[in-house]
Amino acid sequence: MVAGRYRLLSPLGEGGMGTVWRARDELLHREVAVKEVRAPAGLPASDVERMYARLEREAWAAARIADRNVVTVYDVATEDGRPWIVMELVRGLSLAEVLDAEGPLSPQRAAHIGAEVLAALRAAHGAGVLHRDVKPANVLVANDGRIVLTDFGIAMVEGSSALTMTGEVVGSPEFLAPERALGRTPGPESDLWSLGVLLYAAVEGHSPFRQDTPLSTLRAIVDEEPPPPRRAGPLAPVVEGLLRKDPAERLSAERAQRDLRLVGAGGAPRADTARPVPYAPTVTALPQPHPGAHPPAPPPPAAGAPAATTAVTRPGRDRRAAIALVTGAVVLALALAGLAYALLDRGDGGPDAKGTGGRASSPAHTGDDEDDGGGTPTTDGPTPSPTASDEEEKEKSTPPPQTVSVTVTGAHTEYSGSCPPAHEEAPAFTATFTVGRLPAEISYRWVAEDGSVDDPGWRKLSFPEGDGRTKQDTVVVTTYSETGTYRSEIGVEVRKPVRTVSETVPFSVTCEPETPTDGASASPSGSDDEY
Repeated sequence: MVAGRYRLLSPLGEGGMGTVWRARDELLHREVAVKEVRAPAGLPASDVERMYARLEREAWAAARIADRNVVTVYDVATEDGRPWIVMELVRGLSLAEVLDAEGPLSPQRAAHIGAEVLAALRAAHGAGVLHRDVKPANVLVANDGRIVLTDFGIAMVEGSSALTMTGEVVGSPEFLAPERALGRTPGPESDLWSLGVLLYAAVEGHSPFRQDTPLSTLRAIVDEEPPPPRRAGPLAPVVEGLLRKDPAERLSAERAQRDLRLVGAGGAPRADTARPVPYAPTVTALPQPHPGAHPPAPPPPAAGAPAATTAVTRPGRDRRAAIALVTGAVVLALALAGLAYALLDRGDGGPDAKGTGGRASSPAHTGDDEDDGGGTPTTDGPTPSPTASDEEEKEKSTPPPQTVSVTVTGAHTEYSGSCPPAHEEAPAFTATFTVGRLPAEISYRWVAEDGSVDDPGWRKLSFPEGDGRTKQDTVVVTTYSETGTYRSEIGVEVRKPVRTVSETVPFSVTCEPETPTDGASASPSGSDDEY
């Protein structure tokens, strides 16, 4: 009997940190799961006390997570000076048991499970709780189909020399993020890495970094790239995005959730997926370049030299055009009764490098798109049977598939002051487009992660024969709200000639009321409480 209330009936599972028991709550007359926590062998008494105290605090933090995909924590009981964590009893199998019994899962089923696990992680991260041990054994597939992430509040012991001396590895080495393997402080991105390993294992049947020993596994996590998944199908981009070594470059939780839901429903992630917006679309005309006007073409680059960067300017842009766009933004702000953002083209070719506050990139994408203009023209009439020489000549003359990569950099990405911000102080973003071959024409638009900053039309950028393969476009974000803080992320979507999307760059705009020159408060009452 634990704490005079919970009667242990039978063990459900055992791991390096303790044993999970099926138990009966004698007070409420229901079955529960009780986690018996044991400190690793050889840990000094002072570290054991701190570990138990931290476990109790984190268990109570996990108890505040209200999400159907998170195992519910009922109580933290103390017996023999150790914490016993009392949780709901979920009847079903762990994902590890499902994989052992059925083998690798289909990408669609794995994506569905991954989306539910990610929902649990996002709810936990919102409550300030990191899981630190996401793995198939901690994911339960309930008999009613519910997916539940367990073992919240079971803290990992970081940075203790005693762990190295005893040879014990706390947690599951093959699911640890590189930053944890290097002894750095983990964050929410560390749980996202573990989710990526879980998805890989779910579709391939084994984790990508498993080696013969824990140390060699940790070395592979830090130094080696995972083998390309062979069975992931449409799930592959999500797995790749989650398994990026640098935490800052990993797929965001929001983007991963959206793509996992899409794959779980039988679809595939696409760059032009419609982004949700909190209001009906409002179209504001953007000034376009005058027809026939092109920036001067630079001389062709020498063989082996990098492609020259050409800033895209907006010929014919004058002050009246900018005012017209700003006026449209004011109307939009009034219509939405809140923060509204407009994209203003900057004709200087991008913010200076000194003010760059962020960078986001996307690898080049290739593919046969129905809008690709690189196809071979056809002629009417009968086609003669090709000869071997004709086939060889055709193979030589067929151009390689078109590729497009786009990166976005930001300057002045955190603005605070009176609104609208001055043009030179407002958040500015420069997109750099690079095509694989010339000629090419790109169709693209600027979008925000939450849909608030939205280019109402698709823009075009031409790369004529003999021109450089790299060009840029710059926009500025502004607002006419008087007070408040707005945070979002902005990036670029490309739909032609191939579909791709950049990573987004975060930014924030804080509008503060102006203070009169005499230093008095702008509030009629003179009280700071008005703010």
